[in-house]
Amino acid sequence: MKPRISTLALLEIGLIALTVCGTALLWARSLHLDGTDAAVYAGQALIPALAFITSSYYNNLYDLRIVSNFEEFGVRLPQTFGVAFLLTAVFYTLFPHIGLMYQPFPAGLWGLLVIVGWVAPVRLLLCLILKSRPFAERVLIVGTNSLARTIAEGLAACSPVSSTIIGFVADEAEAEQGLLTPPPPAPVLGSVGQLAALINETRPDRIIVALRERYEQLPARELIEARMDGVAVEDGIEVHEHLSGKLAVEYLTPSWLLFCKDFRNSRWQIAWRRAFSLAVAVCGLILTTPLIALVALAIKLDSRGPVFFAQERAGLHGKSFRLVKFRTMHPAPPAGESASSVWQRDDSARVTRLGKWLRKLRLDELPQFVNIICGDMNLIGPRPEMASNVATMAAQIPYYSLRTAIRPGITGWAQVRHGYAVSQEDVTEKLRYDLYYVKHMSLWLDLRIAIDTVKTLLCSPGSEEHAGNRSQPSAPPPATAIPSM
Repeated sequence: MKPRISTLALLEIGLIALTVCGTALLWARSLHLDGTDAAVYAGQALIPALAFITSSYYNNLYDLRIVSNFEEFGVRLPQTFGVAFLLTAVFYTLFPHIGLMYQPFPAGLWGLLVIVGWVAPVRLLLCLILKSRPFAERVLIVGTNSLARTIAEGLAACSPVSSTIIGFVADEAEAEQGLLTPPPPAPVLGSVGQLAALINETRPDRIIVALRERYEQLPARELIEARMDGVAVEDGIEVHEHLSGKLAVEYLTPSWLLFCKDFRNSRWQIAWRRAFSLAVAVCGLILTTPLIALVALAIKLDSRGPVFFAQERAGLHGKSFRLVKFRTMHPAPPAGESASSVWQRDDSARVTRLGKWLRKLRLDELPQFVNIICGDMNLIGPRPEMASNVATMAAQIPYYSLRTAIRPGITGWAQVRHGYAVSQEDVTEKLRYDLYYVKHMSLWLDLRIAIDTVKTLLCSPGSEEHAGNRSQPSAPPPATAIPSM
């Protein structure tokens, strides 16, 4: 699958940077600067371009699942320019003598003006190019189940650079029994037995195979011939993974997991992730010691009870450890009045006045630096679940135990991509993201999670573990028949 969203972002960023740099060089030429000074001047002009790129990222202009049309793009653009202007002004205020020019304002001013005039046309031009041949693709989806429908919806969500869904191919059982309810978002062209004729008729650029029992009813000969003819043939699970950033656990099979080339957890990777987490935890603990002391004193003055709250959580390979946080609630009620459901986390009536602010600012999580130093956690990884809930979740959610293959973290892919978890559906959804992280662990992904965590802290209130402020949900649905591990 072609990386369409990343292609759009990289091309747009590159064109904006080159345009700003070229404008600055022309301005420098009018000042009769030599080559070295002109290069420095152009570098200064890139500062507003970088500020705009940063602001665009935090305003989701490069997330086509959110900004899927030009109307939404136009709504977010003024705020993006405002943040970019503030970032540029702050940078030039902090570093007034950057480079050789000592008067960077003209370069910065021209950079912002060029971005204002070019960003919308550049986005429009790139989207038109990516929607045209040879970039636009005709996609045929083999399967009509929920996975196939989700893939079609994911492709349609990126409408500025979306592929054209030619139609669906139903498996034999669905075609014979008429089980296509609700109807898919594109026409059903025929059944798997007619695949060869359908390929010749529709001439697709890509075929996505989204059959539940792929290896039993897979039309291998037809797909191989199509691939030899230059048609891209892709696995539906992997396409869904690239589109959504999560794994479709409902369609995973033991053989798929066993022979998957990812899920590598090498010793080198374990070592550098552990070293990075330790370095951040030690530095963080040293730098925040005055703040930790101040928060501890405020908790003692605000309400009765201990300063810290400790709870048994499931860590690496399911081993229990005591996770430490600042206490944000009044003491628990008597045992007979405690929560009876694994989905009920806490009671909003028990949250202290100070606790509301600690949760909003995530300051209650600071003591977890100690858990990292003790080896219970890393900085980035799946959030550790309450030890008392693990057995229930593992029995009801397929492959739930796989998330404990690595150390849990203070933040993780599921935390920056999904909200609160107050039901089995929410926990299953977060598991999809956790397994994606376990499969694709890398330095780049950790860096992206760290950046997105800062974005989440700045843009959204509350912690993901404070979901109990909501009312207790209804009882979870019965467990799926897919085997758990």
